[in-house]
Amino acid sequence: MHKLILWGRNTSVNVQKVIWTLAELGLDYERKDVGGDFGGLDSPDFAAMNPNRLIPVLQDGDLSVWESSAIVRYLAAQYGAGTLWPELPRQRAQCDQWADWYNTTFQPTWLGVYLALVLTPPSRRDMEAIRRGNEAVNKGFALLDGALAGRDFLCGKGLTYADILCGAVLYRWSRLDVERIDMPNVDAWHARLRTRPAFVTGIEIDFSAMMARD
Repeated sequence: MHKLILWGRNTSVNVQKVIWTLAELGLDYERKDVGGDFGGLDSPDFAAMNPNRLIPVLQDGDLSVWESSAIVRYLAAQYGAGTLWPELPRQRAQCDQWADWYNTTFQPTWLGVYLALVLTPPSRRDMEAIRRGNEAVNKGFALLDGALAGRDFLCGKGLTYADILCGAVLYRWSRLDVERIDMPNVDAWHARLRTRPAFVTGIEIDFSAMMARD
């Protein structure tokens, strides 16, 4: 099989989802740093792969896939049928509802708070906006906590692409100094994910360089 190529810096949460997926599937790949301080998104070659000029992009032979959720789903379907990619449509529908909820509702909420705290110098932070945003994030975590009651993973006993798409936030959110609700099921899920080498490889990296300073 030809080698997969992943374009994107490993400090991007969207790239991290793909790294985690690749590691879970045991796939050989090459990662190329682009985006952020690395630049490269405005080059004609990159635009030919992704006209939206964002990371990540996955190359699998002559196929280029962009948008992190699409990449994770592609990898799961192509290389993880029966594991990350449930075989029954009704099981995949459960995964898809969580994937879509994350993309449309949860990521915009938590990412807004994260960026306001991590990439905004303290003197320029809007603390009232951060407080309101954190309330919305806690509502999302409450929803996840209820869904995880009595189960190991979002869609049952085994890890699926839904856990990857929704769980990539957990490590960096745990690093923030924010008000948290009691969410024992989410905490247990996070602890379960942390026992997986692929999660550690893809998600648990040092974010200290991303902290903003006055």
